[in-house]
Amino acid sequence: MRILGIESSSLVASVAIVEDDITMAEFTADFKKTHSQTLLPMIDDMVKLLGIELSTVDAIAVSGGPGSFTGLRIGSATAKGLGLALDKPLIHVPTLDATAYNLYGADALICPIMDARRNQVYTGVYRFREEFEILREQDAMDMGELLEVLNGLGEPVIFLGDGVPVFKGQIRERLTVPFSFAPAHVNRQRAAAVAALGARYFAEGKMESSDDHRPDYLRKSQAEREREEREAKEGGR
Repeated sequence: MRILGIESSSLVASVAIVEDDITMAEFTADFKKTHSQTLLPMIDDMVKLLGIELSTVDAIAVSGGPGSFTGLRIGSATAKGLGLALDKPLIHVPTLDATAYNLYGADALICPIMDARRNQVYTGVYRFREEFEILREQDAMDMGELLEVLNGLGEPVIFLGDGVPVFKGQIRERLTVPFSFAPAHVNRQRAAAVAALGARYFAEGKMESSDDHRPDYLRKSQAEREREEREAKEGGR
């Protein structure tokens, strides 16, 4: 089974091809460049390097959110376009599930956090020893509330994700259970994890057509929230 993985939910742009238990290739970059400029050239370079046709993939796994609204839209559009052109199914992989999937065999709870602004994070809680377990499904919540939840669970925690640099101070001040931060090679989103988890979903029949795929933003965009706040103020005059 050969799966193309696409990850664009944050500043990280990542593509990979995973075949069975082997990552054939992965191209990941974490820099401020629009994903519309990077994803397709990265995929093209990757298949040329491997000497294969993109049409040989069985499915396209895409990081389906939450995350950057622009990044998710670009990743979704890329996956949908390729799915239509190649006549391949899509696999919607929740972003935080795939991020946690990096830490196979971790002897602690896994807590990916993405900065959602205003002291909010996109997060979930996972365990991944022999089997991948979702203890708390991905959601948007206040960072203080998350720390209370983790303290209540009473187990060591490993944090990863782009929210770590933002909230490291709060974690150190308020968390009462043992904790650590994942190292550089596994502390951000990776397309290989999207593809590997996507392969599991594919085997379970969890696929969708290009027409049916929609990113899961979990909450309204900042522009939508600001517009609603403006309208509420104007309506209260």
